[in-house]
Amino acid sequence: MNSLYPMKFVPICKDKIWGGQKLSELLNKDFSHLPNCGETWEISGVRDEVSVVANGFLKDNTIEELLEVYMGDLVGDKVYDQFGFEFPLLIKFIDANDNLSIQVHPNDELALERHDAFGKTEMWYVIQADPGAKLISGFNRAIDKEAYLDYFKKGQLEDILNFEEVKAGDVFFMPAGRVHAIGKGIVVAEIQQTSDVTYRIYDFNRVDENGKARELHTDLAVDAIDYQFEKNYRTEYKEVDNVPVQLVKCQYFTTDILNLSQPLERDFSGFDTFVIYICLEGECTITWEGKGLEFKKGDTILVPAIIDIFELSPVIGNVKLLEVYI
Repeated sequence: MNSLYPMKFVPICKDKIWGGQKLSELLNKDFSHLPNCGETWEISGVRDEVSVVANGFLKDNTIEELLEVYMGDLVGDKVYDQFGFEFPLLIKFIDANDNLSIQVHPNDELALERHDAFGKTEMWYVIQADPGAKLISGFNRAIDKEAYLDYFKKGQLEDILNFEEVKAGDVFFMPAGRVHAIGKGIVVAEIQQTSDVTYRIYDFNRVDENGKARELHTDLAVDAIDYQFEKNYRTEYKEVDNVPVQLVKCQYFTTDILNLSQPLERDFSGFDTFVIYICLEGECTITWEGKGLEFKKGDTILVPAIIDIFELSPVIGNVKLLEVYI
């Protein structure tokens, strides 16, 4: 049997009412068959939206088919034991050419009970933001369900939401239950649990080309919301060249940022996990067992768990990567 290798996947492009052109301009995504693109799903195990391999002898196979054959060699034994044939993470690029709806995601318990699905904890890394662009993360004051419903019914929901002005490099962790929205003029990389369960709370009274408003999930959302107030919703970190810097660590994924000006060996031999690299800047080569694969800004690659020691090398200049694993 041919051995596993780092894989690229065919992006799944999504036409959205709020999408734009930046994923083509900034990240070289080809969505010429669509009028605009709000999201590209870079690696997905979501039912009916499963990623297909783009390189090597496994080209045209789905990630689900790979799991059926390679199991723990692909994702790690502990991950395979927990998730089986469903890949546990969804990696996206999102271009908000307009404000996204204000929404919340249920936790695992609620999602299992209501939808026979996993919950949705996620994180955002801001790739680009227009001057003054803002997103919503959580509440701007201590609040409870009754007070929330009072503001909601009066049409004053935005008064209690926490708006954050953002710039490239900002990071926000969004545990299930946190009310959130990406604002107009922002491009993010999103890392999340494999789940497409979203409760839309408010959509700025928008309508589609047929004059129809999108469905709201008011009643479902009320019990899913975490009403806790945080003093700081932004993830603080300091980048260090050629050293992994942790951005987020939770039970569902860990994400580091790597700024490389020289080769760096990565050793995951004690982790029993796959690793994902999302290239944010530059070009990079991953080398393993005497073989190599180049990837560049806008590319996402999956390194199988069986390849636990490898080297990352900038091709020209500096490289910025997000590194994701379980």
